Amino acid sequence: MGHEKEAVLSKDNLPIQFQAHVVWKVKPDRVKEFVEHYTTWDPKQSPNQVVAVAYKNFLQEPFRTFVRDEIQPLNGMDIKDNITVIGKEISKKMIALTNDTPFQVISVVVGNIQYPREVSEAVSRKLATSQLWEQKQTEIEIEKRDKEKRIIQAEGIAKSMEIIKQELTPQYLQHEAIEAQKLMVNSPNHTTIYIPVGPMGVPLTGTFDSAGQPKSK
Repeated sequence: MGHEKEAVLSKDNLPIQFQAHVVWKVKPDRVKEFVEHYTTWDPKQSPNQVVAVAYKNFLQEPFRTFVRDEIQPLNGMDIKDNITVIGKEISKKMIALTNDTPFQVISVVVGNIQYPREVSEAVSRKLATSQLWEQKQTEIEIEKRDKEKRIIQAEGIAKSMEIIKQELTPQYLQHEAIEAQKLMVNSPNHTTIYIPVGPMGVPLTGTFDSAGQPKSK
């Protein structure tokens, strides 16, 4: 595996630091060629040292170049949003480079993007402001919905009162009074006394002033 730490200027001259990794292995049928032409062999060297020499000799500089070529044309704040695409493009170039060699590229990963501190702080402030704005918009929307709900409820109550008012005619009230008297006929309650005051003993309905005197119609 190859690992690189890079720092480049983006298209809008923003200094960007990042890390890039390329995972590769030696093709099993080309080990002899790998040892003879792409690395050095010493019995005292460990396998990791042999691989590291081969990476440095053949892959390191092209890999770093491919990474820079993909990142530099982008504006700084667009890099994070395009990391996957960047990795895929670098991988294609590495595979093409090693196509007829003992190297087999498995994957390429670019990550750990780091912006200058002042930029990161500015982004954080912008994000916090955006979140606060969205919260206020949500609160306004909730208040708007509550207001609409109260208006609908008030309209419903007003409509109901209008219907009740239309239904409460003198004839209806007299009918209800008579029905109430009928229910009391067989009631064991003897504390309620009905005094006939209207024609044929029918209860009167009307509007009374504060003195209790009926208004003439």
